[in-house]
Amino acid sequence: MRRIFIFLAVLPLLVQAQFNTDRLVMIGRSALYYEDYVLSIQYFNQAISQKPWLYEPWFFRGVAKFYLDDFRGAENDCSEAIERNPYVTSAYELRGLCRINQKHFADAVLDYDRALRYDPENQSLWHNRILCLIQEKAYDRALAQIDTMTSRWSKYARAYAMQAEVYLLQKDTTKAVKSLDKSLELDPYDGGIWAERAVISLARQNWKEGEEYLTKSIHLMPKHPGNYINRAMARYNQNNLRGAMADYDTALDFDPNNFLGHYNRGLLRAQVGDDNRGIEDFDFVLKLEPDNLMALFNRALLLEQTGNLRAAIRDYSKVIEEYPNFWFGLQHRAACNRRLGNTKQAELDEFRILKAQMDKRYGHQPRLSKKQMRKRSDEDLEKYNQLVVADEQEVEHEYKSDYRGRVQNRKAEMAWLPMYGLTFVKPQSEVRQELPYENSVDVFNQISASRKMFVSCDQSTLDEERMRETFAFIDTLSTAIDNSKTTVKVVPMLILRAVAYSNIQNFDNAIDDLSIAIQIDSTSSLAYWQRAVCQAKINEFNASQGTNIDLKSANVLGDLSDAIRLAPKNAFLYYNRGNLYAMRNDYQRAIDDYTRAIELDNHLAEAWYNRGLARIHAKNISDGIADLSKAGELGLYQEIQGKVTLLGT
Repeated sequence: MRRIFIFLAVLPLLVQAQFNTDRLVMIGRSALYYEDYVLSIQYFNQAISQKPWLYEPWFFRGVAKFYLDDFRGAENDCSEAIERNPYVTSAYELRGLCRINQKHFADAVLDYDRALRYDPENQSLWHNRILCLIQEKAYDRALAQIDTMTSRWSKYARAYAMQAEVYLLQKDTTKAVKSLDKSLELDPYDGGIWAERAVISLARQNWKEGEEYLTKSIHLMPKHPGNYINRAMARYNQNNLRGAMADYDTALDFDPNNFLGHYNRGLLRAQVGDDNRGIEDFDFVLKLEPDNLMALFNRALLLEQTGNLRAAIRDYSKVIEEYPNFWFGLQHRAACNRRLGNTKQAELDEFRILKAQMDKRYGHQPRLSKKQMRKRSDEDLEKYNQLVVADEQEVEHEYKSDYRGRVQNRKAEMAWLPMYGLTFVKPQSEVRQELPYENSVDVFNQISASRKMFVSCDQSTLDEERMRETFAFIDTLSTAIDNSKTTVKVVPMLILRAVAYSNIQNFDNAIDDLSIAIQIDSTSSLAYWQRAVCQAKINEFNASQGTNIDLKSANVLGDLSDAIRLAPKNAFLYYNRGNLYAMRNDYQRAIDDYTRAIELDNHLAEAWYNRGLARIHAKNISDGIADLSKAGELGLYQEIQGKVTLLGT
C-alpha cells in the first residue's frame, strides 16, 4: 500500500515532466520550422538535459545544426540519436548528408546501406548512395545499383543521368550519350541533364549542338552561371563574340567571383579593343590568384597598349623572373623601356634575345587563337592568349533530401508575405522609412512603459544576447504577475509576457496568457490580434506535419474579426485576415480585406503585394501584376523580382 501511495503521489510529477519535455521538443520543432535554428537548439538542449535517453531532441538538434552548416556537430547528434533508437531511417539519412558535406563519402555509403535495410523502397536513399559511390570511384558497384534502380523505377530519369556520368568517367562516350538521351526522353524538363548532354557535345567540338543544349538548360535553370560560361565557349568557337560576351556578363552577374568568367571575358575585351575593361577583369583574376602568370602577362599587354608602361614593365618582370627565356615577354619589356627612355635596360633585354638567335616575329601581339583552349592547370606561356576551360567538366551532384540546407539555397515559391504581429524587436525595413504605426499599440506603450512594443511582419530571429534578455524578461513578468493584487495591472503584463513568448516561438504559452487577458478584459483588440497571429503560426506548423487545422483556422478568423470590431481602423488586422482567407483559397474575400487595408494605409506594401498574388491566383493577371508593380515602387524589389521570374516561367 505504501508503494502504491508513493507511486500515486509521484505520478503527477512524472506526467508533468513528460509534458514539459514533449512541449520543449514541440516548441523546438516549431522554431526549426520557422528557421530560428539557434533558438530551436536552446529548446532541444533543455529537453536533452531533462531526458537524455530520448532520441528525438538529439535528432532535431542535429537538423538545426545541419541548417547552420555545423555538419560535424549535426553528425555527432545523429549518432547519439541512432544510439538511442537505431531504427529511425531519417537519422541515417541526415547523418549521410552531413558526411557528404564533409567529403566522407565511404561513411555516407554505410549510412545509406543501413537506412535501406529499414526502408528499401526509398528512392532518395538509392539515389544518394549511388552518387557517393561515384565519388568513391566505385563505378562497377554504382552501375550495378543503377541497374537495380532502373528495374524498380523505370521512369526515373535521374538514374539514367547518373549512369551516363559513370560512363563518361569510364571514357565511354557512346554509352553516355545513349543514357542521357533516355533520361531526356523521360524528363525533358531537367536542365541539369541538358547541361550534361551539352558537355559531351562541347568535348566533341560540336559547338552548335552544344549551344542548343545549353540554351535549353538555361531556359530551365536561368540562374546557373556554369551554363553561361560553357555557352560562351560554344558561341566563341562559332565566331559569335557578341553572344559570348553577353554570356560572360550574365554568368558574372550570378557569380561575381567566377575565375573563368573574368579571365575569358578579359581576353575577349582585349580582342575587341576594350582594353581598360579588360584590365579590370585581369585585376580581379589577380586578386583571386596573385601568382597567375598568364593573367599577369595578359594584363601587362593591355597596360602597354593603354600607355601605362611602368605598370606593364612591373608585370612583365614578374613573368620573366619565373620564365627567364620567355622571349616574347622580353621583347615587350624592352619596347616599354625604350619608350620610357630607359635605353640601357632595353638593350639588356634585346641582347638576350639576339643571343638566343630566335627566329620569331617580335613587337606584334598575335590575335586570340581561334578554336583553341587551354586547361586551367596548363601553364605554358605560349598559350597566354587562349581561352581557359576547367581541367575537368564535373557534373554537379544534386543529393535528394527533405533537408534543403540554408534558407538562401531554397527554391523560390509564390508565397504570401507573413502576418503583422506584435514584437519587442524594432523592425529593420528597407521598405518603410518610418516604423509601422498603429494607434492602439502606441496607447498601450504609453500605459505600460516596461518594454516598448512594435508592429512588424519581419521573420528575423533573435541573437543569443536578445534571447537571454527575453527569457529574463519573462521571469521578471512572471514574478510581477504572481505578486499582483489587481486584475487591472495583470492584463498589460500578460500581453507583454505573451509577446515575449511569441518572440521565442513559444506560441502555446503566449496563447494561454492572451486567453486569460481576454477573459479579464474582452475589449483588448491587441490580445485578440496577437492570439490570432500565434494560433496562425501553430496552424502553419501543424499543417506541415499533416494535421487538420480547419477548426483552429476558424478560431484565428474569429479572433481577427473580434479585433477588427474593436479596432475598425487598424489596417494590419484587415491585412492579416486577408492572409487567412488567401491561405484558405478564398481569394475574393482576401482581395476585399487587402483592399480595405490599402484604403486605411496606402503605403502598406505587403498588402499591395499579397493582393497582387491573390488577383493572380484568381486569374486576374493584369490587375495582379499592377499590384505587384506598386509593391515594387514601395520597396519590395527582391520579392517582386522573384515573382516576375516565376510568372515568366
